Order: sequence, then structure tokens, then C-alpha cells
Amino acid sequence: MRVAVVFPGQGSQYVGMGRALFEARPEAREIFALGEEITGLPLRELAFSGPEEALQRTENLQPALTAVNLAVWAVLRAEGLRPVLVAGHSLGEFSALCAAGVLSPEDTFRLVRRRGELMARAGETAPGAMYAVIGLERSRLEDLLSRVPGRVYLANHNSPEQSVISGEEEAACRAAEAAKEAGAKRVVRLPVSGAFHSPLMEEAAREFQREIEAAAFRPAEIPVVLNVTAQAETDPEAIREALSRQMLSAVRWVEGVEVMVRAGVELFVEAGPKKVLSGLIRRIAPQVRVVQVEGPEEIENLLREL
Repeated sequence: MRVAVVFPGQGSQYVGMGRALFEARPEAREIFALGEEITGLPLRELAFSGPEEALQRTENLQPALTAVNLAVWAVLRAEGLRPVLVAGHSLGEFSALCAAGVLSPEDTFRLVRRRGELMARAGETAPGAMYAVIGLERSRLEDLLSRVPGRVYLANHNSPEQSVISGEEEAACRAAEAAKEAGAKRVVRLPVSGAFHSPLMEEAAREFQREIEAAAFRPAEIPVVLNVTAQAETDPEAIREALSRQMLSAVRWVEGVEVMVRAGVELFVEAGPKKVLSGLIRRIAPQVRVVQVEGPEEIENLLREL
């Protein structure tokens, strides 16, 4: 069976995530210990106990969620799972690059720690807004955005019926109202302070570029379907270049999943907390199987089925 492993990003976190796997498996404990050593953050406390307010802070959330994703991957790899492709949504792309052998776990934690800090700061110095728009075709939404005054952009194309817009506060608000008037079923403001995945992140992306240039990128042992290009890639410099644009660019999740399906993937394994990506993939490709795993029992059940 051809398997793809996908890793969730910001929005999939919850207090208590990763605890059961940490208690059950030494591979998970090693990942958390490494993450705490590299980032200087109490990742176990943040992930297992919170409090919610502390976990939700972008600079804490990004390393904590990455630790859970990588702990799940470490156990799957130890149990012999060998996917044909990997991918991650936004923050989750860093976990995918680590799983593919492009980034070391050490560099992965360094990068997500700095990314979280820069994105949190951007939310303070250049505040913006993001809205999920449900039930409006992407082409209609793009046309609508082109007619809204101010800076507002398509940030994520998550499923055929769900996109995310990102931009300046006033422009994003106008676009959200216009989407409702155009017939969107729902328009929901996201609980973030910055206009992520848009050109408004230019200053943060410029600073993050230095971190990307300092990290070692190796050829991918497993092809990675990238957010920015929606293409499978193994070349380390092509991956580095795409990652440098990720903070400024839309997440092309629908196209990426379609690429994996065309490559013959029959089973998608969401490695990390909650089932956000599982829900999106089922809407994009209802013919494939999707399984989300985080705890030891879920992993055991998956391995029995393979």
C-alpha cells in the first residue's frame, strides 16, 4: 500500500497533546528532551499541562506542536513505516522536512523556535487579520479580492470549499464582508494577530531567511510535497528556496493532496494532534483512506492494518 504521511500545523494544538505517547515510548521522550535542549522552552509542560494561554502563544506553540509531530514520526519510523511521500501544512512542513531527512531534528527545532518568535513579533508590529471562507469557490474569491481596496490576499487553499484570506485589518474585514455578500456559507475570523502567508510578513520572512541559509539542507530521502509549489521535491536547494517563500505565500494544500493522489497514494496518515488535515483530505479526495494518529493505541491500530 502506498502511504503518505502528513503533519498538521498551527490550529491543531490542545493542552494534553502528546502526553500518552511520551509516557509509552522512549522515542517520544527523546524528541521532547532534544526539543527542550535546543529551544530552552518547557515543551512537556506546555504541551501536556498548558495553561492554554501559554500554549496558544505563537512562539511557544510552534516548537510544542512540532515536538508532538516529530514524536509521532519517531515512533512510526521505529515501527518500520516507510511512506512514499510526506507533506505538512504551514508549520507542519518543517516536521515533514525533518521526516524526509532534509533537516536534522536540531535544525528543525531551531527553525520553528525562531519562526514562532518572528511571527509573534510581526503580529505586534504589523497587525493584520485572517478569515476562513467556507462555501465560496476559489476563483470567485480571488476575483473578489482583486476588487477590494487595500492589501488582502488568498493565504491558504485548504479544501475545495475552504480558503483562508489574510491581510491588513481593514482590507481583510472588507473582504470578509464581501465574501458573505457573494454567498459564502460561513466566514470565520481566525484567532491570530498577524496576516500570515501574505506579503505583509515580508520583514519577518527577510529575517527568517538568514536562519534558513544557516541551516543544513540535505537531499530528501522521501520526496516532500511543498506548500509553495504543490510539487514533490527532493533537491535540497530547491526546498530551501521554497521554504524561504513559505511565510509570504499561499499554502496550496488542495493541489498538493491532488499531486499525492495522482502519485498513487492510497492511505494518508496524519501524524500529530487532532484531525484537521484528515477532514480536509476527505473533502479533496474522498476515494482515499485517511487515518490520524497521535497516541500509542492509534499507532498500534494503524500498524495492524498495514
